Amino acid sequence: MAGEGSNSNFAPPSIPKFDGDYDHWSMLMENLLRSKEYWSLVETGYTEPAEGEVMTAAQRKTLEELKLKDFKVKNYLFQSIDKSILKTIIQKDTSKHLWDSMKRKYQGNKRVQRSQLQTLRREFEILEMKSGESVTDYFSRVMMVANDMRNYGENMQDVKIVEKILRTLTDKFNYIVCSIEESKDIDHLSVDELQSSLLVHEQKFRKGNSDEQVLKVTSVERLGPNREEDGFEGRGRGRGVFRSRGRGRGRQSFNKAVVECFKCHKLGHFQYECPSWEKRVNYAELEEEDELLLMAHVERNDSKPEDVWFLDSGCSNHMCCNKDWFTNIDEEFRHSVKLGNNARMSVMGKGSIRLKVDGLTQVISDVYFVPELRNNLLSIGQLQEKGLAILIQHGVCKIYHSKKGLIMQTPMTANRMFVLLANVVVTDFSTCMQASSDDLSHLWHCRYSHLNYKGLKTLHYRKMVKGLPQIKASARVCHDCLVGKQSRDSIPKSSQWRASQRLQLVHADICGPITPTSNSDKRYVLSFIDDFSRKMWVYFLTEKSQAFTMFKRYKSLVEKEIGFPICCLRTDRGGEFTSNEFNEFCQSNGIKRQLTAAYTPQQNGVAERRNRTVMNLVRSILSEKKIPKSFWPEAVNWVTHVLNRSPTQAVQDVTPEEAWSGVKPNVGYFRVFGCVAHVHIPDAKRTKLDDKSCKCVLLGVSEETKGYRLYNPQQRGLL
Repeated sequence: MAGEGSNSNFAPPSIPKFDGDYDHWSMLMENLLRSKEYWSLVETGYTEPAEGEVMTAAQRKTLEELKLKDFKVKNYLFQSIDKSILKTIIQKDTSKHLWDSMKRKYQGNKRVQRSQLQTLRREFEILEMKSGESVTDYFSRVMMVANDMRNYGENMQDVKIVEKILRTLTDKFNYIVCSIEESKDIDHLSVDELQSSLLVHEQKFRKGNSDEQVLKVTSVERLGPNREEDGFEGRGRGRGVFRSRGRGRGRQSFNKAVVECFKCHKLGHFQYECPSWEKRVNYAELEEEDELLLMAHVERNDSKPEDVWFLDSGCSNHMCCNKDWFTNIDEEFRHSVKLGNNARMSVMGKGSIRLKVDGLTQVISDVYFVPELRNNLLSIGQLQEKGLAILIQHGVCKIYHSKKGLIMQTPMTANRMFVLLANVVVTDFSTCMQASSDDLSHLWHCRYSHLNYKGLKTLHYRKMVKGLPQIKASARVCHDCLVGKQSRDSIPKSSQWRASQRLQLVHADICGPITPTSNSDKRYVLSFIDDFSRKMWVYFLTEKSQAFTMFKRYKSLVEKEIGFPICCLRTDRGGEFTSNEFNEFCQSNGIKRQLTAAYTPQQNGVAERRNRTVMNLVRSILSEKKIPKSFWPEAVNWVTHVLNRSPTQAVQDVTPEEAWSGVKPNVGYFRVFGCVAHVHIPDAKRTKLDDKSCKCVLLGVSEETKGYRLYNPQQRGLL
């Protein structure tokens, strides 16, 4: 892969394709030709000398140069115009003839242009802003017509467009139009200034209309179904069960014995007459000097208070009765709430509570501590202030976020309350219920191929990489780490000699055979580790006998990269490292050999431990995304790439990559191995109606090109 610090070459401008819109195409093509300094050939062309005319050497050279430029212009035009259109153009011996033919064919003569201009004028006059249309969309429609009129020669000044827009806005902009006309000089007001002013007011409209997304409980809903269906009619028009003196059809008798109370569901009385109102109630409102709270009806039940939170549609603050549940509390805060029976309850503090719902910790801020309260209350009004929308419909209370949509819902209970139990799934309480940073830390734990949290914290604290956020140790247990990394306790080792410069000592080892074999029939991993920087390189083998070939390839790569030769190679006594050709090659190149004692691979502990780390992480990332094991070479490549940008105790305050190259790596491009990636399909490989992207699986980054390695399940191939 290209170096992190290398700059990509400037991409040349693409040749615009003619799609039937001549004005747009001619504008782009003219700009392209002017940038190449070829436009004069299209405007004036060049003149061929008459037969028998004598030309000087300088004149012939100038003519040849003009012809060459004209050929280049024609080449641009041929590439931009479709084959079927080129066949209809008779004169195309010069670029000027070709350009003029396109202009006559698709822009027409002055008579045709005048007719098209009349059509555009008619369209401009009937333009009006549609109901519900945004300011941006309406301005786009107006400017599209205005620019077309300009292309056909109409003098479209800004004042004409501004006046048109001001008189065709919807009624809700009337007072804004009056304000603009009174406070600003329309003759000097640009279209962009008008649009920015209207966008500001449009944002205010949207903010004011956001309350429409929240349920507004009306008195009709509280009184239950249609009164006429229940058999209740008063003497006034539309008065229902209440007495009135309006003109009506007279008193209608009814049998009160069939009336059902909507509270206790017994017959013989209305809800407001229910005797149970004086029992087991909890009306809560602030004192007279404060805003009114909802009188929330809370029936006692057998659940613990900590298990139940009531969604209160009028309570101005969250309230809790359990002090032990506060993570932080201001005990000096004092307040009081008054109940429906004129009794008062004291607020003994205010703070934050961590609410654990479905295994995720949510933080509820600004919660009142009311020790005498029977149940915990979540204020719908406070949730609204945090930008959430609450909708109560068809017996379900739903909470929406403006960007993330539905984030929570809970059904209505038998007593018409909405109760949030501890086992209700809450995906996100953005703003007022903020998700713990465990999720972000765990995400980067996965992106770093399940690197331990201590290593991630070291990377951020010592600023060893760029693009990594602050990491906190997570209390959650990572199942994939247990699957891939669990091992016996290691045996302590004494410190060993360390290299003082790059390639002074290189560790090499072969891991395998690995089952199953890879998709390309690879069974072994050959690793090389520089002792000074601890940077690692891996090569994949079908047979161990290929180790000598891969070593020569590795030697050429690293020695040319830094300009130093390999001084010493440490390996075990495997036959692939002790063959005659291997030994002779090392002797002829001045490479010292260090071989471990027989049956003691621990003496090559650096390579052995690194291979073990690699395979642990490979198992974890394959398990996490359920990737087939035959993709283990891609996983090994990605893990090696990650470890070269991870902290190690052998190198202080820098990553192996920085110790090797001297450049601090950027990890902002890291993504979770095995995640879904949508890949753009180039125009050359698809037709007009083909999909513009395909779904692939990310398998790390490419070491040869600057991009990701992706697997296309449909084509069964790597990209």
